[in-house]
Amino acid sequence: MPCSLSWLRLGDPAHRMPGVAERIVYSTASGRMCPRCGWPQKDCRCATMLATLARGREPVGKITAKLRVEKRASGRSVTVVDGLPDNSDFLAALAKELKRSCGTGGAAGDRSVELQGDRRERLRDLLSKKGWGVKG
Repeated sequence: MPCSLSWLRLGDPAHRMPGVAERIVYSTASGRMCPRCGWPQKDCRCATMLATLARGREPVGKITAKLRVEKRASGRSVTVVDGLPDNSDFLAALAKELKRSCGTGGAAGDRSVELQGDRRERLRDLLSKKGWGVKG
């Protein structure tokens, strides 16, 4: 026995349930999406910020880096550069550059870069040469 709704075609507006809003579940219209910022990869905000920094220009907002020294439980001091943009690729590249120029180890964290030892004077010079504001 045929279904009572068998005369409806799937594309017809009468096929939709009344009161249910139509939403897109999956679409290939915008292409691949950036996993970090959620924008389409051609309009990715992460890549735009990293590209402007790589060319030597500042991103949309002026960066003000905050320097501080922390003592760890082992008794060693760590210099922390804080107040940086939340972009893991940018932080990794910055950490690599700062470690190389200071001649020390370190790591990139959430919105910060940590370097081993008290390197505030050296970092103050390096970051001010980039045109960034430096506090601490």
